[in-house]
Amino acid sequence: MRVAIIDDEPYSREEMKHLLSGYPWVEVVGEASSAEKGLEVILTKNPDVLFLDIEMPGMSGVDLAETLQKMKHKPEIVFATAYPEYALKAFRVEAVDYLLKPFEESQLAQTMERLKSLVKIETETRESPSLGKLAVQDEDKIVFISPQDILYIFREERETFICTEKKKYTCRLPIKDLEAKLATYPFFRVHKSYLVQLPFVEELIPWGSGVYQLKVHGADEAIPVSRNYVKELRERLEL
Repeated sequence: MRVAIIDDEPYSREEMKHLLSGYPWVEVVGEASSAEKGLEVILTKNPDVLFLDIEMPGMSGVDLAETLQKMKHKPEIVFATAYPEYALKAFRVEAVDYLLKPFEESQLAQTMERLKSLVKIETETRESPSLGKLAVQDEDKIVFISPQDILYIFREERETFICTEKKKYTCRLPIKDLEAKLATYPFFRVHKSYLVQLPFVEELIPWGSGVYQLKVHGADEAIPVSRNYVKELRERLEL
């Protein structure tokens, strides 16, 4: 999913980019500090989705959205603003959603699910070639492991660990890159720092206040499940 962010506040753009980095199927292809510059980004980068501020100097976000209605292939629009009173205007220009600042991860997660159903995502619809083995570090040597043998992956400080039933390995790639590489396998992000292969899940254990932990076959460690991912995880596990 190709995304552009149009907001006159640099901090808000950086925050949104950071939050979107948690979705491996999203690519931020451009950003702009005004609606006028944003129009240039839209015409040159052809994004699928706009995260668009409303109150900006010069042309407002609503004005830009109205201009885009004339396009044959217009992007989906998500308004991201600190002003709830603009909601009605936003939906008059067929906005997908309306996010209030400061952004909440749970609210964004719901928005991304809506977008996922609206936008054709190449990584999910194309026929991917079968993935070979992953190169991982095993003490002083490089070994190659099959993705089917991976129970779960987690990130701790600046290292990524890949856990199989027999051993724990280290890898230089961040989790989001591994998630993209493993897209053809049944892995699921249960936490910002954990990626689990679903067929190995044995138990989903309530841990209070909507928080859960996972037990994975062949592993002693209990894996945390973020509240934002519980609903989709239960659906994927057919619970």
